[in-house]
Amino acid sequence: MNIEKRVAELVNEKIAEIERPDLFLVSVSLQSNGKLIILVDGDQGIGIGECAQISRYVGFKLEEEDVIKTAYNLEVSSPGIDTPLTQARQYTKNIGRTLAIKMADGTKREGKLNGLTEDELQVEEQIKQKGKKAEAIESIIPLHQITETKVVISFK
Repeated sequence: MNIEKRVAELVNEKIAEIERPDLFLVSVSLQSNGKLIILVDGDQGIGIGECAQISRYVGFKLEEEDVIKTAYNLEVSSPGIDTPLTQARQYTKNIGRTLAIKMADGTKREGKLNGLTEDELQVEEQIKQKGKKAEAIESIIPLHQITETKVVISFK
């Protein structure tokens, strides 16, 4: 049995049980050092209480089913601010925020996320031309051309 797949099933069972339909699984990763990392997010965020409930449920079920034969550490949390966005729900949650986008061709772009469709992002980029004031340009960026997207933190 694929451990990560089973863990994902368990997380989704618990999310349904605690009746928070705005919560969603971002990723499950079993690292070689025995750390099992589960990232869960919510459209309105996720609290420590929900993380603890998911952790207890998954930990209990894994022990009960004896899914992982070696020692492991279970960590359930929300994705950190430096964690790349990977799902449409994460993009939707961050509409209005500035994103740093790495493109498949190696270029980097930055702009405010104004919206998204199934295939692309609508981003407002500030384009500065020599000797002129920066101009806001609405850009469409196809998702298949993006290799990584992170939220930019501003302290202004």
